[in-house]
Amino acid sequence: MIEGFVTKYLLDFVIVFLVGMISKFMVGKFGEDRANKIKEAILAAMLWAEEELGIGNGEEKWKIAWVKLIEILRKQKVTLKEGEISYVKDLMKATVPEVNEIVYKAMPDTVRNGRTLRYK
Repeated sequence: MIEGFVTKYLLDFVIVFLVGMISKFMVGKFGEDRANKIKEAILAAMLWAEEELGIGNGEEKWKIAWVKLIEILRKQKVTLKEGEISYVKDLMKATVPEVNEIVYKAMPDTVRNGRTLRYK
């Protein structure tokens, strides 16, 4: 009787526990991969828009970067959920300093030095 109880319920517990651990690992792994794809796509879209429009053109550049981001994610078979859109937009804004650093470092010194502010 005890042996039947232990065998039945303990075996069920072990199977449920293993399935739970495997699914938790898979969700964590695929979730991490998905997040990395989104972060890489944000940087690529922002740099693409910077290259396409050049320095300045802020609002227009945001629109183009967003369209490019969705296009890149679609190619990677990643769709943003409704709750993620605001978060991704925040990540895009947080990426601006990184994009600016990359762009300004890539400029030749003559162009970069020519962009000094002039006061009247």
